[in-house]
Amino acid sequence: MSDRRASLVVDADGVSRCAWAGSAPEYVRYHDDEWGRPLHGDRALFEKLSLEGFQAGLSWITILRRREGFRAAFHGFDITAVAAMSPSDADALMLDTGIIRNRAKIDATIANAALVRDLVLGNAGALDDLLWGFAPPARAAPLGTIDEVPAITPESTAMSAALRALGFRFVGPTTLYALMQSSGMVDDHVAGCVRARR
Repeated sequence: MSDRRASLVVDADGVSRCAWAGSAPEYVRYHDDEWGRPLHGDRALFEKLSLEGFQAGLSWITILRRREGFRAAFHGFDITAVAAMSPSDADALMLDTGIIRNRAKIDATIANAALVRDLVLGNAGALDDLLWGFAPPARAAPLGTIDEVPAITPESTAMSAALRALGFRFVGPTTLYALMQSSGMVDDHVAGCVRARR
């Protein structure tokens, strides 16, 4: 098991953060302002779900550095607008250097948007309720080290099965555990991190 020092990084001002946050300025901002903070809303969660799908097989920094490009390409992740995108729109996105140009992931984002549109039609908050329904109980204390952070959990596996049954794509258990972390369904800041629960 790693010791605590390997799980934390201390910046020049003496602020301790989870070790992964020290590798790039984008990670510091993401760690401090987003990761592990509860996020609600159908559009916001659709964006996170889509970006986590694009991240599959890549590093998260790659997605963070292109996030504004993704937002521009996918109409600010407006669910109805993305669901209305056509195959020719997807063709155009394959030429867009501001995003990850993976046709399967582009097509999945559009198809997933159509599923979300149908889910929330006349039932605003339905995606929020669905996803947050898999959130585990809050831990009593922060994790001790980064080695204790799981890649998948029973909850992320159950969420994956539920979304796949509805027809969603790029929603494997590892991808969905990352979604749970990024949207604050779980808080994996380690003990000693400035953002860890006291």
